[in-house]
Amino acid sequence: MIELLNNPISTCSQKVRLCLHEKKLEFVNTTLDFRKKEHLSPSYLKLNPNGVVPTLLHDGKPVVDSSVIIEYLEDVFPENPLSPADPYDRARMRAWMRYIEEVPTTAIRVPSFNKAFVRHYSDLEDQALQANADDRPLRKHFYQRMGRSGFSEKETEASLQQLENTIKRMDAALAQSQWLIGDELSLADYCVVPTIDRMRDLGLSQIWKEAGNFERWWQAIQQRDAYQQTYFPGSRVSDIYTDLRDAT
Repeated sequence: MIELLNNPISTCSQKVRLCLHEKKLEFVNTTLDFRKKEHLSPSYLKLNPNGVVPTLLHDGKPVVDSSVIIEYLEDVFPENPLSPADPYDRARMRAWMRYIEEVPTTAIRVPSFNKAFVRHYSDLEDQALQANADDRPLRKHFYQRMGRSGFSEKETEASLQQLENTIKRMDAALAQSQWLIGDELSLADYCVVPTIDRMRDLGLSQIWKEAGNFERWWQAIQQRDAYQQTYFPGSRVSDIYTDLRDAT
């Protein structure tokens, strides 16, 4: 039995849902409510001490960290593979995954919080604001930097530059092949999809308006059944924060 403890709008949750659907694996989709801090409850922290989503339960055993989860799924369920057979190509795939985790996955959090989530903290008193940050086992300092008014202009500009650099790197790679690793879809492609979808949702799609190879890849991704199953109504920030809809 597979159960995914996740949240619809979480980009890391979306990454795992994409791979589960692409591999055609049945799973129980259990939603955790961020506003109720269910991901910080004692029972959840016993499964995932990082206090973030998603967590995969496979026959009751927890697997944490979205990239670890999708590689675990490859190991345990080799059918409908999302990893190249060739060891060198697998190394290339993992190199892309590490880059995606370190650069765009981190960078997209800044505009996400500035445009959508910071509104929930704007009226908090200092003590409540600090307590909210202290509750976060993994991201205390992230919430401290955000404060009640969002991230600084300097940090925002740096994040947007990292996202732009990601698009340029992908566009160059996709000039040579259909997908990031050759002609077969891989974990590397799905690792970055949630960031791209969030960029579009936040009105940042102009970043790739001149990236023709990237645009071809993005159109192909959106045609896949797994993508359409992953992005159901309520899975984008603009579904919740309706003031963002004019930006998309």
